[in-house]
Amino acid sequence: MKRLKVYLDTSVVSYLYQKDAPEKMQDTLSLWELFKEGVYEVYVSDIVFREIDRCSEEKLNILLDYLDQIEYHEVETDSNTIELAGKFIDFGILKKKSFDDCQHIAAALLAGCDVIISWNFKHIVNVKTVKGVKVVTTLEGYKDLLIYPPSVLLEEGDDDE
Repeated sequence: MKRLKVYLDTSVVSYLYQKDAPEKMQDTLSLWELFKEGVYEVYVSDIVFREIDRCSEEKLNILLDYLDQIEYHEVETDSNTIELAGKFIDFGILKKKSFDDCQHIAAALLAGCDVIISWNFKHIVNVKTVKGVKVVTTLEGYKDLLIYPPSVLLEEGDDDE
């Protein structure tokens, strides 16, 4: 069976070391074990690296160590990413101040991912964004992109055993 192509936004990587949110941190660490086992084909964009670079040096080093533990495809954003991200703003799905979030979604679509996972319920994992992305993918001819919190993949991983 073909592995799901899973795009990680910055919130997923960040919650690997987020002591003030122990439940999300534990779910993310559990999911990381599945990534280490190769259950999913993982995608991370240069946006993630740019965003985690803003962390404290201690947290940045911890997150980079975690990323070194898994195999992933690095997605380089380009003018196509920026153009597609702009469509999410043009369609009123997200506002300009959430442009990085739009770029995450665009990068996942352009990389041909099946799922984008995120702990960002305000901008990414919510009904308005999910419906809006569906509209854009349909109009622009992209395959559907599922949008879920990481814990959903834990349930998926359990079924594969």
